[in-house]
Amino acid sequence: MTFTHRPSGVPERPVLDGLEEKWSQRWDASGVYVFDRSKTREQVFSIDTPPPTVSGSLHVGHVFSYTHTDAIARYQRMCGKEVFYPMGWDDNGLPTERRVQNYFGVRCDPALPYDKDFTPPENPGKQQLPVSRRNFIELCERLTVEDEKAFEDLWRRLGLSVDWTRTYQTINDEARATSQLAFLNCLARGEAYMAEAPTLWDVTFRTAVAQAELEDRERPAAYHRLAFHGADGRRVMIDTTRPELLPACVALVAHPDDARYQDLFGTTVRTPLFDVAVPVLAHQLADPEKGSGIAMVCTFGDTTDVTWWRELRLDTRPVIGWDGRFTADPPPGLDSEQARAAYGRLAGATAHTARERVVEMLRAGGEMEGDPRPVTHTVKFFEKGDKPLEIVTTRQWYLRNGGRDVPLREELLRRGAELHWHPEHMRVRYENWVSGLNGDWLVSRQRFFGVPIPVWYPLDQEGNPEYDRPIAPDPAALPVDPSAEAPAGYTEQQRGTPGGFTGDPDIMDTWATSSLTPQIAGRWLKDPDLFARVFPMDLRPQAHEIIRTWLFSTVVRSHAEHGVLPWKHATISGWILDPDRKKMSKSKGNVVTPADLLVQHGSDAVRYWAASGRPGTDTAFDTGQMKIGRRLAVKILNASKFVRGFGEVPDGTPVTEPLDRAMLAELAAAVEEVTAAFEDFNYARALERTEHFFWRFCDDYVELVKDRAYGAEGSADGSWDTAGTHSARAALTTALDTLLRLFAPVLPFVTEEVWSWHAEGSVHRADWPAAAEIRAMAADGDGELLATAAEVIAAVRKAKSEAKVSMRAEVTQAVVSGPRKVLDRYALVDADVRAAGRIGSVELREDAGPLEVRVSL
Repeated sequence: MTFTHRPSGVPERPVLDGLEEKWSQRWDASGVYVFDRSKTREQVFSIDTPPPTVSGSLHVGHVFSYTHTDAIARYQRMCGKEVFYPMGWDDNGLPTERRVQNYFGVRCDPALPYDKDFTPPENPGKQQLPVSRRNFIELCERLTVEDEKAFEDLWRRLGLSVDWTRTYQTINDEARATSQLAFLNCLARGEAYMAEAPTLWDVTFRTAVAQAELEDRERPAAYHRLAFHGADGRRVMIDTTRPELLPACVALVAHPDDARYQDLFGTTVRTPLFDVAVPVLAHQLADPEKGSGIAMVCTFGDTTDVTWWRELRLDTRPVIGWDGRFTADPPPGLDSEQARAAYGRLAGATAHTARERVVEMLRAGGEMEGDPRPVTHTVKFFEKGDKPLEIVTTRQWYLRNGGRDVPLREELLRRGAELHWHPEHMRVRYENWVSGLNGDWLVSRQRFFGVPIPVWYPLDQEGNPEYDRPIAPDPAALPVDPSAEAPAGYTEQQRGTPGGFTGDPDIMDTWATSSLTPQIAGRWLKDPDLFARVFPMDLRPQAHEIIRTWLFSTVVRSHAEHGVLPWKHATISGWILDPDRKKMSKSKGNVVTPADLLVQHGSDAVRYWAASGRPGTDTAFDTGQMKIGRRLAVKILNASKFVRGFGEVPDGTPVTEPLDRAMLAELAAAVEEVTAAFEDFNYARALERTEHFFWRFCDDYVELVKDRAYGAEGSADGSWDTAGTHSARAALTTALDTLLRLFAPVLPFVTEEVWSWHAEGSVHRADWPAAAEIRAMAADGDGELLATAAEVIAAVRKAKSEAKVSMRAEVTQAVVSGPRKVLDRYALVDADVRAAGRIGSVELREDAGPLEVRVSL
């Protein structure tokens, strides 16, 4: 019994290998994913695609989260939306600088002149070659172009349905102009301001760090018990993990209710070693249970010191410079010969070395009690840094974000409540972050490759900058680089001269530009017609750890600039975990690069693994899931070859048989569930439900209906009537066409391949299946019929397997027993079950118990 007819479009041996290259090229040539900008905003579904950081290579975590976005984009396109799905490249910022330094063996020295003939060394050594700022930026731009090409090749291999005619960079002229205009608008509205204040500072990169970029890390330390001296000779003991900051001490604080120190409040004590008088004050933040209950306030050891310094209006005695070393000169207040001599031993030392020297001097003077007591405590780091942050006083630019403006904070919380979160519980992270802000957004950075702060400052007659009179450029002149260009009304010869000007040397932090991705991708500055068609956008997909940075900052900028949310929905991806359940990241060295995975398993298989991860849930890296995905793709090829082997089924062919209608009834229910899942942005649930029905279709329905589908040409006795055969083929074709469309958002290559065997155009522009149409074909179909038939045939197969005979072996008789309603259902599918199981006769016996099948071979 072999059906030999094969339509010309169906390959003899369909395979997965080569589908990625074949269809990537065809999609590109046909422009199937190119955005049609003639559509109105109501017809558009726009996505604020995350621009990956171009600093080396993508890892499997990128593949994971970008697959989720692509599945949603493909679904929306099939629902009739014109999908605006650009790809950006996050070029600027510290990761690019670090990669350029390591790749070319150079470091930026802004004091050096530009060398137009500079060529980086072919074999960089350990010592990095200093180059001018302009030369350094040119190397950054050169390397990012190479990285972007590699990224695009991998994204195409993965099958992202991005419109590759709409890529953008966060550092090109248009992005810089957009970012600078938004900054100038904030300045004009009073939302941007400059302030000189204590700043969290990374001593390695010598740049300020914002609250959103902090990372707490556990580090070993030790408590040192030091003796301060009261006027009456009393020794006041304090515990500190940073004795090296003694020369920066400006006060001691204790809790106002702490009985031990009531008599000391309002008095002064003298510091050990440096003999400086400092006040003893009360403050609610002092913890009576910590150490001796009284703490020294230094400028500055940590953020609590800053709070005490600000609220108690204390003196400032800075000792640590931008390089993380103790300054050459002692701070104000260290006036005695003893103090200056002690400080002289610390000048130029790192914090670690200074600590050792201070402890040595304290012991020698009998001003430290006992040995240091080891502890582990939490220390703040820059998320990309390797050394603990220090706090230094610097002049920086800030944007108002609700940290010190309660009404604005409440407005931003309301924006978070307006946004549709997927999953919903992620909204709490946003609310916790906004509610916990303790300062405005520090946006200036002392780095080189990025968007320059677009202002200059006039110099007074002594050559000092007048920071309260910034000179802003004409918006039409943007982008500008104040370090290389003179402002209107000045000449370059006046740079740095009294009565002249100086340019702001800083750049904006990367989030100050990335927070404008809807404006940059939608071309707010250059193409207002396009911007009106895509903004506010429909979707922001991103990972959960940057809710506090990228998501929040984008809300802040859109609220200030446009008075609306930047998007309607936010879908949050989880992390990829390694076998030890730790987050994969480049810094941890535990990432897996995806190129080999895509070759070994195929892109559809890798996408299957990615789409199996539920929204917002951390997911283990699992090649086993990829193998399952590949088997699924192979099964789609084989099942499709079987169904397509019958050729075209005329439109309107009626589905008449109970089993066919039962299958279509189940299919209609599956389409409803899959559609509802995608509408909720739950790609994982959509895939799970589609796959469940597919295997039910292949393992049960196809096997049950196969003989009838072949018809008289293939059946054992030639008894199948034409109507029954046509009904089976119509049901098979309908199910396959539907399943291909349901799978298409996740498995784009194999579904496009099968679709091409019989249809014009792309499956990815085909209409999303309509459950109502399938249900109309099913008519009075009862899904329970298929379940009953499947249960009986499964019992028959089990009996054959236990008897160790072929599945094609004949069965003399089968006895089916169960309740009357079950037997009545079975009677409707009896012919299909007997054909599939090679059963000679079936006896039905009514029984109150569950369905049972006894087989006689």
